[in-house]
Amino acid sequence: MALLASYSLRNLLARRMTTALTAGGMALVVFVFAAALMLAEGLRSTLVQTGSSGNALVLRKGSKSEIESVVDRNAAALVETSAEIAKAGDGAALAAREVVVLINLAKRGTGEASNVLLRGIGEKSLALRPQVRMVAGRMPRFGSSEICAGEGVARRFKGAGLGETLRFGMREWTVVGIFDAGATGFSSEIWGDADQFMSAFRRGAYTLVLVKLAREDGLAAFRQSLEADPRLQLDVKAESAFYAEQSEMMAKFLRILGMSLTAIFSIGAMIGAMITMHAAVAGRTGEIGTLRALGFPRRSILWAFVLEALLLGLLGGAVGLAAASGLQFFTISTMNFQTFAELAFGFALTPGIGLLSLGFGMGMGLLGGFIPALRAARIKIVDALRAA
Repeated sequence: MALLASYSLRNLLARRMTTALTAGGMALVVFVFAAALMLAEGLRSTLVQTGSSGNALVLRKGSKSEIESVVDRNAAALVETSAEIAKAGDGAALAAREVVVLINLAKRGTGEASNVLLRGIGEKSLALRPQVRMVAGRMPRFGSSEICAGEGVARRFKGAGLGETLRFGMREWTVVGIFDAGATGFSSEIWGDADQFMSAFRRGAYTLVLVKLAREDGLAAFRQSLEADPRLQLDVKAESAFYAEQSEMMAKFLRILGMSLTAIFSIGAMIGAMITMHAAVAGRTGEIGTLRALGFPRRSILWAFVLEALLLGLLGGAVGLAAASGLQFFTISTMNFQTFAELAFGFALTPGIGLLSLGFGMGMGLLGGFIPALRAARIKIVDALRAA
């Protein structure tokens, strides 16, 4: 087997130009394949990391997203009395009433309008989200028309920078702080006082109540305590699980789109590999006859050419994956199908995606090279030597 591997590798090196062109075609397909998976994974990880361990969201029963949810003031007050909620140092429940609203803002440079998510927060919201930290300015004062913006929003939208003003809800709002939420969806939001947002948009109810559970395994008990109260028609979800669900539709769309494009492109790449391997068989008929005359069986000839095709696919896969890994330095933004707001996220490369990409490249090589390898194994010794 080592002898066959050495023989296959030497033949690839002997035809550098043909090898480079065929591997390049495969590399382009693997690049598209890996990019689609990385895009879907980047979206998923961004939304999953948005949730914090031990937190729970209370929304209206049946709500699939924050935008659909309504929690009235009385219900919010009842939720905060649950014994399953952790207590702050002052003895108050670690809970925050929040309101979510969509507004339309113009992008810097292009002036193109896009939806941005406003999150009205409570006094405990920042403490409940440790992944969020201020990087410039300060948190807005409650009871005022002050707001703070995520770094992604401040960078992309007019009026969202530190010291700038935005007009929405028939009021002027001053940006007094910029916060960094890491690779989470909060970086694409604007925060302010929930009660001020409700007043500006004439809303009489909150969107959700965010709570910190007293115990890590207290979610079921908390849900049961709310379901036992006939006055409440609410759902309870772990914050991390809720945001993971938000990524499913968009991530599925990206994967399907990427796989569809990859399937189309891979046909051309496999045809290229097949042509290359057919040419290799035709040009080495004499070598094949010599190997058969020296006692190498048909299966050895078959495996030699199959291995050559696999090495060709592995080379293309490695180059395509290396190129795709550079996408991790880029951030893109698109509309979140669940909230209809713009969401910024990056490409994420995982070991699983890397192995799948290399396997996909080798699979293309195998499918493109098997028929030529089979043809090489079936050449008769006499015919091969005569052709030489």
